[in-house]
Amino acid sequence: MRGLIGQKLGMTQFWREDGRVIPVTVIQGGPCVITQIKTEERDGYSSVQLGYKDKKESRATKAAIGHFQKANTSPKYLVHEFRDMNVGDKKEGDALDVDLFTVGDLVTVSGTSKGRGFTGVMKRHNFSGGRASHGKSDQLRAGGSIGASSDPSRVFPGQKMAGRSGGKKSSVRNLEIVAVDVANHIVMVKGAVPGPNKGFVQLLDRG
Repeated sequence: MRGLIGQKLGMTQFWREDGRVIPVTVIQGGPCVITQIKTEERDGYSSVQLGYKDKKESRATKAAIGHFQKANTSPKYLVHEFRDMNVGDKKEGDALDVDLFTVGDLVTVSGTSKGRGFTGVMKRHNFSGGRASHGKSDQLRAGGSIGASSDPSRVFPGQKMAGRSGGKKSSVRNLEIVAVDVANHIVMVKGAVPGPNKGFVQLLDRG
């Protein structure tokens, strides 16, 4: 399994060799520093901790500074742990870049979806809305009935209703990598990924 932390730069178009145009998301992946390697014998599970983007020491806690010093690296702005990741002969303090991936790989991209604030049921849960004819002039976008009356005399937990939407971790699986630019730390994946531009994402290849 291979993983990398990156930052979404935006979307554009990509022309394939056969002349087809496909939508792609441009991601700046890495370089990420290996800040910790956990093993089954010492920690109870196997994982690799990666750090992305430098952070001023004045903005880091003493505990964090000491943690990064063990890996001979500066404090990092973002840290993420990848379970059961194989880094070969790499050790703590070494860097990982987009050369982990090759064109044609299928990756899972995870990020925090755009926050939409308070939204109604049609936008939040894709409700169809009420009919707009036969004397009905209001409640066109209302949710309708949310439960029975005398029995059970309550609304069940998890009922789909209006409320805050977005701003949660979201993942899109099996996105194809269509281009890799190692010199500029750029990787392009087919389709859209969660989050706004400049939002942080994680790329994961389980192959």
